[in-house]
Amino acid sequence: MKFKISTFLLTLCLITTGVQAQEKEHHSTTKPNYDLATKFAPYKIEGMLYSTAVNPQWIEGTENFWYEWKTSDGTFYYVVDSKSGSKKQIFDNDRIAAELTRITKDPWDGQHLPIRRIKFISANTLQFEVEGSQDEDIKEEAEEVVDEEKDEEIDGDTQEKKKPKKPKTRKKVFHFEYTVSTRTLRELEDFETPDNHASWASLSPDGKTVLFGRNHNIFKMSSQDYAKILKARNDKTGDDATKAEEKVEVTEIQLTKDGIEHFSFTGSDYGSTQTEVEKNKDKRKRVGVTWSQDSKRFAVNRTDQRKVGDLWIIHSTGNKRPELETYKYAMPGEEFVGEEFVQIFDFATDSLITMKGNRFKDESFSTMFARQFRYPSSDEPYRSVWLSGNSDDFYFSSISRDLKRVDVMKADAATGEVTVIIEERLNTYVEVQRMDLLSNGDLLWWSERDGWGHIYRYGPDGTLKNQVTQGPFSVRGIESIDEATGTLYFTANAKEKGEDPYYIHAYKVKLDGSGLQLLNPGDFDHRSSFNESGKFFVDNYSRVNSIPAAALINQGGQKVLDLEESDFRQLLEAGYQFPETFKVKAGDGVTDLYGVMYKPFDFDPDKSYPIVEYVYPGPQTESVSKSFSTNRYETALAQFGMIVVTVGNRGGHPDRSKWYHNYGYGDLRDYGLEDKKVTIEQLASRHPFIDQDRVGIYGHSGGGFMSTAAMLVYPDLFKVAVSSSGNHTNDVYNRWWSEKHHGVKEVVSDSGKVTFEYAIDKNPDLAKNLKGHLLLTTGDEDNNVHPANTLRMVDALIKANKRFDFFLFTGQRHGYGSMSDYWFWLRAEYFVEHLLGSTEWNADILQLNAEKPQTK
Repeated sequence: MKFKISTFLLTLCLITTGVQAQEKEHHSTTKPNYDLATKFAPYKIEGMLYSTAVNPQWIEGTENFWYEWKTSDGTFYYVVDSKSGSKKQIFDNDRIAAELTRITKDPWDGQHLPIRRIKFISANTLQFEVEGSQDEDIKEEAEEVVDEEKDEEIDGDTQEKKKPKKPKTRKKVFHFEYTVSTRTLRELEDFETPDNHASWASLSPDGKTVLFGRNHNIFKMSSQDYAKILKARNDKTGDDATKAEEKVEVTEIQLTKDGIEHFSFTGSDYGSTQTEVEKNKDKRKRVGVTWSQDSKRFAVNRTDQRKVGDLWIIHSTGNKRPELETYKYAMPGEEFVGEEFVQIFDFATDSLITMKGNRFKDESFSTMFARQFRYPSSDEPYRSVWLSGNSDDFYFSSISRDLKRVDVMKADAATGEVTVIIEERLNTYVEVQRMDLLSNGDLLWWSERDGWGHIYRYGPDGTLKNQVTQGPFSVRGIESIDEATGTLYFTANAKEKGEDPYYIHAYKVKLDGSGLQLLNPGDFDHRSSFNESGKFFVDNYSRVNSIPAAALINQGGQKVLDLEESDFRQLLEAGYQFPETFKVKAGDGVTDLYGVMYKPFDFDPDKSYPIVEYVYPGPQTESVSKSFSTNRYETALAQFGMIVVTVGNRGGHPDRSKWYHNYGYGDLRDYGLEDKKVTIEQLASRHPFIDQDRVGIYGHSGGGFMSTAAMLVYPDLFKVAVSSSGNHTNDVYNRWWSEKHHGVKEVVSDSGKVTFEYAIDKNPDLAKNLKGHLLLTTGDEDNNVHPANTLRMVDALIKANKRFDFFLFTGQRHGYGSMSDYWFWLRAEYFVEHLLGSTEWNADILQLNAEKPQTK
């Protein structure tokens, strides 16, 4: 009997093994394809692509614009006449190359033009420059240097004999003027370079006053003195310009006297080491002022951070001695987060008035700025000007610490007295966009009070006149306002049925809410660039799986001109394939989630592939492309032999409903994880080539936090994670992000004292749940998501007796900058080892070394 049972079990085992063998034969596992991954490495794929968007450079005084467009044949320059709907090439490339060769004596051809800094000075005339190959002397004051070889004796002492310093040199720059209609070129031998404005200078709208900071206070100088500084800076850049300006004697007038360290009018030295702070402490600095449009007053936001806690990082590399960087950093739930003030300076009375907001405990303030259109050819420095056209009325908002209350106020700039115009209240957090002031005093205000982002029109006294837009779609921003016709031009998404709700379009509507019209139809993501009048806009449209194109559209929604389609020849010839879009259901079985799937370009449906999710949880965005992008990191990772996907999650992108966006409020660790899990399960059910037993996940910053959380909350699904610079604890992160998206509770005692309570689930709390392979990384100079977040995760894993991997990027901030290519290979090979089973190893990253010329 036992023999019969054993025979039966053996037979059953053989049958099962045979079936499994057949399944494996049909869906054989993939081996890492290093050759394909190297061919489409992130630093190589970008070199196969050319222009993907038309960036219109609108020409002042006209409705025209110019742009440059790069293809595999070279770079071409076009000017477009919007009214006639025509475009023409600005240069005959071969002809202009010949003329530039003749003048500069450097050889050029039509595919390799050296033209840079094009500036239209009229509708038909432009200027540009060319850098030559030959050096020229830089004119500067003569200095002396020691000649160590020749000493002379004077009065018995050996003195160092000095000689004139060798002049500095630079590449000669040629300046040209070009007439488009006649295609004539003229060298400008006496060209005067535009003013090289100092970064510290804030010029008044009338150009008569220049503000700057020094020793934490605000100073001013006259435009005449500033002109002397500009003259000294002329034709110089960087340190040379700074040294030149410091030699100029000017009259500085101090306007404020109570600015001190950490309660300064000049802001902080965030990002500087203590050595740098000491070196630059007495230098001029920029002050963040907002000017009245008539230049009679200016406003400044000032924060008292003296009681805010310090945070530190050490610059261990790049210096002779490690240097300390110290900065103020308010963390969520802390008692002292800084006290803000809005102050207005009046030049007529030389007085500084504090606005009487004081609406909420630990409130923050936001100044309402006037809409400005900036032409690219303008030499004028950018100025921030306040909303009102006069200097008597000042608009700003007060925002409660829990962000559930926002009051828009108009202040009397002379007295500081305020009147509340608009109140916003929500049980999660209020999002704020810019406000517009119409010439009749009406206000246009964006709000999500009905669950979607829409525009509301208020009278000057704060009376709601009408809701300008409404419905289950989201207005993303006002692009232009035509008051003469009472027309508003704006962008929005989720309006068009049957499309991905993230696709953005341009619309127009009357200010009374009538006549809503789509201006750029088509099942694409549309990016619109309007001109100043709002009569025309350039529409760049694409999908993640389509070739980008651009067209010129007029205010009536008619296509005026097809402009360009991107050159994908080299990319496609190399074997590039577009990714695939997909839609799945969220964990509630109702909400649609939208994603993108990246496959290996040698994809075989009869093989079995691991699946890897690239994640970012939001809530300020989702890392799921809508318009075309190579998404070079996801694309390259897939080429090793993996399926890489990105997908949204409830609580993610703000461009959907307020419900969708705020889904994770109060549950900032876990809110998006279920949707990432069910996405894998649904895709594996649809596609036999996906192996649900080999699942990876990775992300940076919030994605680093999320990918580790996924390994700890769903340890039986997610087997491998690479988590970089994650805010794993969130209570050691900036209080703005954490308190906004997770929530902070305002508590009022019986005596009226207001305090704030904050509590959040953290990744280290679940360290004992780790089952798979986890790689944690951080930069040691990260002053955004402090390395303590990662180190506390490391500490918890060690105490839980877990094996894991850890990597420190030396000298790197939140992003890994110059080490990004190294980072790609480190991350990719972690998945290759643990999902594809490869043990290939070499001390050298041969693929990176192959990209560098070997000079020794």
